[in-house]
Amino acid sequence: MNDIEVLVIEDDVRVADVHCRFLEKIEGFTVIARANTGEEAIDWLQSFSPHLILLDVFLPDILGVDLIDKINELSPTSSIILITAATEAHIVQKAYLKNVTDYILKPFTFDQLKESIEKFRYKHLLLQKNEKFTQEKIQYLWPKATLTIPQDTPLLPKGIDSTTMNHVINYLSTMEDGSTAELLGRNIGVSRSTARRYLEFLVTQKQAYTELTYGTVGRPERRYFISK
Repeated sequence: MNDIEVLVIEDDVRVADVHCRFLEKIEGFTVIARANTGEEAIDWLQSFSPHLILLDVFLPDILGVDLIDKINELSPTSSIILITAATEAHIVQKAYLKNVTDYILKPFTFDQLKESIEKFRYKHLLLQKNEKFTQEKIQYLWPKATLTIPQDTPLLPKGIDSTTMNHVINYLSTMEDGSTAELLGRNIGVSRSTARRYLEFLVTQKQAYTELTYGTVGRPERRYFISK
């Protein structure tokens, strides 16, 4: 079986060396190129499509999360693991909404990287198989949300189920600037009225709060924020 090809995009040469040395220890992976800037990465991606990209956020010429759209345009089959010191909410939000495979904070250990890489490899191999998927394998590709409704939340009323509620909480938790009911519904796949019902329930439970925001034209927007 051919090795999984990796592109390392990291501006710090020493850190890039660490990535490459770590990958040399994991069987089945080959680093085929390194880029120190977004421009260099684009040059490489115009020549080949790696299976996996290890991407830093703070590049000299562009934020890594802002490079993702260009990566998807040039190499739509590449998966991305962000390896960064960035913990700013807007960066984590962008990574989450752009379906980044994993997010590893620096400094990290070999075991952390290995675990992430091994999970990627298993998913990669699963998707190469031309066979029916079991529920277990599908669940591995789309794992259940890690956030859950707090234990002290009362029994949910009719018309509100725990699975959808967890999706709402997870999404709202990533949105530093809050979300409208329309935006939430569009992103989790429910109608605006359904999204509003769940959001208003969270407000009644003091798990969320609302603010009115005023644009240049039209009526003010009602935005919902997760309570801290």
